[in-house]
Amino acid sequence: MKKQLEQKGIKPSFIRLKIYEYLVNHKTHPTADEIYSSLVLEIPTLSKTSVYNTLSLFVEKGLAQMITIEENIARFDADLSVHGHFQCKVCGKIYDFLVEKDSIESSLDQSFEVEEIYVYYKGTCPYCKNKNN
Repeated sequence: MKKQLEQKGIKPSFIRLKIYEYLVNHKTHPTADEIYSSLVLEIPTLSKTSVYNTLSLFVEKGLAQMITIEENIARFDADLSVHGHFQCKVCGKIYDFLVEKDSIESSLDQSFEVEEIYVYYKGTCPYCKNKNN
């Protein structure tokens, strides 16, 4: 993980390594507050500002992506592959799914240069659907 940070030009401090490790190991699309709450037990000197600044740096340097499937809530994902997100409206869990970038149809004129694509679905996950039946 240290090497991945260095390859992106990020100084691998202890806090940055722990935040990146958390993102890679927790595929739950955590918020900055969730990351802070989990890591502050291990790192009592950790501040929310450090978490926010580190996540912003990761996004800026292309080490993580910010997803905004919910209004006013930024979540973070270390998986940079082309994929979509499905959020269950019942339990709130967010699931990843594969997306073929070339299969997404767009009415944009060819003169537009697309740099980023986000695919979000919302509905009920199988667990919640079966629980309610």
